Amino acid sequence: MRLLYLHQHFSTPEGSTATRAFAMARAMAQRGHRVTVACGQYAGAATGLNGPFRFGHREGQVQGFRVVEFAIPCGNAQGLAARLPAFLRYAARAAWLARREKWDLVLASSTPLTVVLPALAAPCPFVFEMRDPWPELPRAMGGVPRPLLWAMEKLANLACRRAAAVVALSEGMAAIAAARGARVVHTIPNGADLDLFGPHIAPWRPPEAGSNEVLALYAGALGRANGLDMALDAMALLRGAPLRLLLVGEGGQAAHLAARIAAEGLANVTLLPPLPKKRLAGLFAGSQIGLHLLADVPAFAELTSPNKIMDILAAGLPLVTNAPGHAARCAQGDTIPSRVPCGIAVPPGDAAALAVALRELALSPNRRQALGAAARAQAVRRWDRRLQTRSFCDALEAALA
Repeated sequence: MRLLYLHQHFSTPEGSTATRAFAMARAMAQRGHRVTVACGQYAGAATGLNGPFRFGHREGQVQGFRVVEFAIPCGNAQGLAARLPAFLRYAARAAWLARREKWDLVLASSTPLTVVLPALAAPCPFVFEMRDPWPELPRAMGGVPRPLLWAMEKLANLACRRAAAVVALSEGMAAIAAARGARVVHTIPNGADLDLFGPHIAPWRPPEAGSNEVLALYAGALGRANGLDMALDAMALLRGAPLRLLLVGEGGQAAHLAARIAAEGLANVTLLPPLPKKRLAGLFAGSQIGLHLLADVPAFAELTSPNKIMDILAAGLPLVTNAPGHAARCAQGDTIPSRVPCGIAVPPGDAAALAVALRELALSPNRRQALGAAARAQAVRRWDRRLQTRSFCDALEAALA
């Protein structure tokens, strides 16, 4: 099969962003398929290419598959007005590639939703991978103009109806795809990289961390959707506790969070820039608690499949989440037959409850150890990424057949 894999935000593990596309492309190549990944220049990503750009793109082989990288910068720190032109530019260049070469199948992986446009332009079947449901989440968050939401709705409907199959990252997304008219829907959630994260990784701690401090680590986007003001509110209640919060990442709220930390004298909070995945794995190994936080938006409960939860479980850290739905079920152990808890789920928007959970774990090393062992066991039994890549490859091969 000649597969064109469209994912604007592609990165190898050398970068600081999600690596699902890398894992899936490599798995397809290992099955003998000829895979080309077309991507842009996403902030924090490392595509594996280092040569010069010629005529707005460069290409090369990475781990057995071809990568075509377009010189189109984009990142979470940009506002929608800056990102939308980058989305459209990528769609135009990817459409050129989709029509210029012969493909048996195109895989269009959102976000952004505009990745569907080059898939529709290709003269072959395509599979639509729904990583985030648009326009459902932007509508729930607010702040997006109504004409843009209307355009997203039309494009999402067209993608689901025209696709040979839809790959959804959660059951909630799968239900949306089916309601939009998708003929075949596969639910393939994010998986845990058990080789990159885990107790076998050499740990490290930032210099600000005291030897007696328990480290609670949040690693991911620092955006409005992540609701990290709640974490700072909790740490304001935990002054004097042997606990330090590490916020690792970038996004539209980074400057605001830094200003709050300075203005309120939150000496128990450390803000770090995005780290390459391998470096981040060492910080996970040196931490004692993993945090997954989202803004208090009900739609997030079943319409997200966060990578950061998988990293926390793979690293063997107790999970603390303020998100109901899938995240809470992971913490409570409801996603595995043994139903062994591996963390604590607190109510959305409740900073006091988050502070209580963090204090309890900071003062209970035995409980942290038990929950962390259960987290790693859940990752091994339920979320091993190799299981997801196998299902993913099967779904693409079935779509072509």
